[in-house]
Amino acid sequence: MSQFLSQSMGQQMRMEQRLTPQLIQSMDILQMSTTALEQRIAEELERNVALELLDEEGPKLGNEQNADKSEAKPEGETESFNRLDRYSNEYELDFNERLNYRKSGGDGERDAKIDAMANTASRPEGLDEYLLRQWTLLDLDEETQQAGESIIYHLDDDGYLRIPLETIAADRPEPMDVAVLEKALGIVQRLEPVGVAARNVQECMLLQLEALPGDNSIEKTLIENHLEDIARNRFPAISKATGFSVGEITASVEAIRESLVLHPAHLVVEKRVPRVYPDAIIDYNEKGKGFVIRLTRGNMPDLRVNTECVDQLKDRGNPKDLRDFLRRQVENAGGLIEAVKFRRSRLMDVAEAITIHQREFLEKGPSHLQILRMNDLAEQFGCDPSTISRTVADKYVETPHGVFPLRHFFTGGTSADKGQEASWDSIKRRVAALIEAEDPKKPHSDDQVAKILAREDINISRRTVAKYRAQLNIPSARQRRKY
Repeated sequence: MSQFLSQSMGQQMRMEQRLTPQLIQSMDILQMSTTALEQRIAEELERNVALELLDEEGPKLGNEQNADKSEAKPEGETESFNRLDRYSNEYELDFNERLNYRKSGGDGERDAKIDAMANTASRPEGLDEYLLRQWTLLDLDEETQQAGESIIYHLDDDGYLRIPLETIAADRPEPMDVAVLEKALGIVQRLEPVGVAARNVQECMLLQLEALPGDNSIEKTLIENHLEDIARNRFPAISKATGFSVGEITASVEAIRESLVLHPAHLVVEKRVPRVYPDAIIDYNEKGKGFVIRLTRGNMPDLRVNTECVDQLKDRGNPKDLRDFLRRQVENAGGLIEAVKFRRSRLMDVAEAITIHQREFLEKGPSHLQILRMNDLAEQFGCDPSTISRTVADKYVETPHGVFPLRHFFTGGTSADKGQEASWDSIKRRVAALIEAEDPKKPHSDDQVAKILAREDINISRRTVAKYRAQLNIPSARQRRKY
């Protein structure tokens, strides 16, 4: 049987969904944090001649009802500053110098920039700098001095040395004997804070224990041989293996927990925690009941297309390549402005929806978080749930009870027999409260916690209790038991 291939022309109708560059940019802008958005806009302002920030006197961009009025300057303040600026320029006066003159009692030679630099917070000292200041004061031979510096530079932020000495020796420009590094390591481990440069938790605790006064033989035995048993709260098994009484073991474990730290570097160097900037603020309405919602300044950049670029684009006298270039710049600027407006509008919509659905949370506190699903909000707005997910990604809101991720307000839950609803977050808090109030000598098992919740019309399984307990970093009943 032969087969023939042929070509023919025809028409057909079909529907396709394609992502245009503008739509891709809009989704990208939507899921950015405020810091990332500010950086993106700063980059666009640098490379796009058709994009500019809107002057205070110029016409405002759309969506003005969402403006953060708390950041607007009081009436007359702008003119006052302008008049002050004109006055100082006209008479060549430096008001900073005059202010310094009055403060210093007549010395007008001080520079305001120097004062500003002096008042600026300095960069916090790092762990390597802290240790090197001590290391350089020691009287050591040159080879040991270099070996110690290599070890210090390879420490992690928490003070541990997690890289083998063989690797450090191989990474040096000039190879070094591992024995020299071993010698230097012993000296580095005697620097402050005690326990630094340890290679594991056990070594870190033993270094600190050696620096403590008194007889610590029981604690040393426990750390050297029974750390896992301590973590699992197996005090009777430790007593049987060591001959120490359960009371002696309990007292020694308490002494270990009170006297020793797992991350000694955090005692002298501030732990780096990324700063969180809220994208929206929900606060009480000072004029009456309810709440006021506003976006923070970083979410509302006043952008516009440069009118001069538009005029040159319309001028047929300009070369075609120039007009093509300007057309691309204007289109890119317009697309960015629309994407920022859409992000601002959608963020405000989500903040308003949270204020409505989570009113009990805002009025009574975190334990009253209500059930709110992204699917429900997407159906309300007539959009895809992924749009809501992008809107709340990496964004935070300031409430009367603190700063929370926007994602925190979206949670499932369960319905009680009496028709009441409880969110998963509120159930977690209830689990934590039950465990906190338990008798430490007879802690609740996961099954007992599930039964107590069932009496409160909260029906969850034992496995769910165990899952929530793990998420809250709460040990099991055996590990919580106090002997």
